[in-house]
Amino acid sequence: MIQHLETDGVPTLLAPTGGPMRAGLTFRVGTADETLARHGITHLLEHLVLAPLGTADYHFNGATGPVFTTFHMQGSAADIATFLTSVCANLTDLPTGRLEVEKDILRTEWSSRGGAAIDDIPLWRHGARDHGLSSYPEWGLSGLTAEELRRWAARWFTRENAVLWIAGDRVPEGLRLNLPTGVRQPVPTASSALPTTPAYFVHGSRAVVLDAVVRRRAAATVYAEVLERELFRALRQDAGLSYTINTGYEPRGDGHAHLRALADALAEKQDAVVGGFIDVLAKLRFGRIEQSDLDAAVAKRVDMYATAEFDAARLPAYAFNLLTGEPNHTIDEHLAELKTVTVTDLREVAQEAYASALLMVPDGTSADWAGFTAAPTSSESTVSGTTYHSRDGNSRLLVGTEGVSHLGTGGTVTVAYADCAAMLAWPDGARQLIGHDAIVLHIEPTLFDTHPATMQVIDSGVPVDRQIRMPPRDPEHIPQPRAVRETRQHPGQPKRPAWETLLMVLSGLATLVVGGFTLLLTIGMFISPTAEEDVAVLWGAVVIGWLLTVILALPIVLLTRGRRR
Repeated sequence: MIQHLETDGVPTLLAPTGGPMRAGLTFRVGTADETLARHGITHLLEHLVLAPLGTADYHFNGATGPVFTTFHMQGSAADIATFLTSVCANLTDLPTGRLEVEKDILRTEWSSRGGAAIDDIPLWRHGARDHGLSSYPEWGLSGLTAEELRRWAARWFTRENAVLWIAGDRVPEGLRLNLPTGVRQPVPTASSALPTTPAYFVHGSRAVVLDAVVRRRAAATVYAEVLERELFRALRQDAGLSYTINTGYEPRGDGHAHLRALADALAEKQDAVVGGFIDVLAKLRFGRIEQSDLDAAVAKRVDMYATAEFDAARLPAYAFNLLTGEPNHTIDEHLAELKTVTVTDLREVAQEAYASALLMVPDGTSADWAGFTAAPTSSESTVSGTTYHSRDGNSRLLVGTEGVSHLGTGGTVTVAYADCAAMLAWPDGARQLIGHDAIVLHIEPTLFDTHPATMQVIDSGVPVDRQIRMPPRDPEHIPQPRAVRETRQHPGQPKRPAWETLLMVLSGLATLVVGGFTLLLTIGMFISPTAEEDVAVLWGAVVIGWLLTVILALPIVLLTRGRRR
């Protein structure tokens, strides 16, 4: 049974365990509370707090999720007291001496992490804000200052916004949670970048992924298990199309949860996996659910609740509920609710999941045939402003006082300054505007007939706190018009205009004809006897011939030397 206590004004949860003592201090703050322009501030603060403790002998760590941040460790009671006391001390007096070092560590962490199939799901559903930020790099790190971090800590890392949980028999002696006073922070409202659902988007991953938003309840957890069983049976056992099949259920603290399912596919089997996956969703939505599958799913969860360590294992989730205002139930209450779940309840969850579904499908496939709408990749509106044509003539850029639009073969992309989540700015003049709807507009001045004042209009339109300064790029990585690219690919051999080529050809032919005739005449003067009265005339012809040859060859010489310069 979980006990409710209090430690230095912080709500405390205590549950018995048969193993080593472990504890965590959880705060109601995460990436969903940030903005894209300052994305990474919570993660950076977590690293700074733990950095001075790096030489400790006990095991500890931190974790930053969408709506919570936890500092946790496993060890003796004395070690736990020392660790958590130090965490609180560092939160109130933030050790910023390693600020730049920890920024570099976080950049390295992001660059070396492997991409998962579901990483892009949040931005497609939520856009470039709140719950969608977990899909984006931590671009905000470079501009964060020590003062910003202190303000962030003072707002979010307070005793009213924290819960302490301990798997053990007591609160460790000597533990002090000296945190500032604050308020309990509500969970941010989840935004949506989808005009309608069910929707789908195409991704390069060889997997089909479902993301659905359902009400948080026991029937939804059981449905996740039944869905996995059905997908496994249909796609792996019966059709042999997939190897990895799994589902997940993740509460987000606002009375709803994300329900996800994944099935991988070979390149040549992707269409079949998409079709089989959607068929399973339809089967469950129409209520074709076996009672045996329901019973097996319930039994699996009942067994989990029956373990002696269950109360200790669910302490982090219990603390999450306490912080977000979600109800916490006893084990008996959980079991009673599970045993009331019926096939009708699962059908209701299946319909709810379908209505909110976002489906990720592999390249070359689609789901519109099954009633899914393609998630938007372009904008419906354009701004009024000055038009700039691309140097290749294939697109236009509209720069106005309200925003920027790009009109090209792929459609229209518009980002209004008021709806710009962040703007990446490079020293060479390139700009990338990211809208709250996750629409991205990239501007390369080298590819358009713009002038410096154009970028000044854009820079003055986007609020300063949403602008992110990027490091200089390698000149070779800056896009160039086609003619410049060809010059770089063939240094010293630039492409000639057509008139130069024609003139050189004509000059060469004329030089060859006149020069050849003059050469034959010169040789003849030396080997054939010539009347004395004709000698002067013939030598005059030879001199004129050679002069004319030189004149005719001049265009070739001058044009060649000019191109070399």
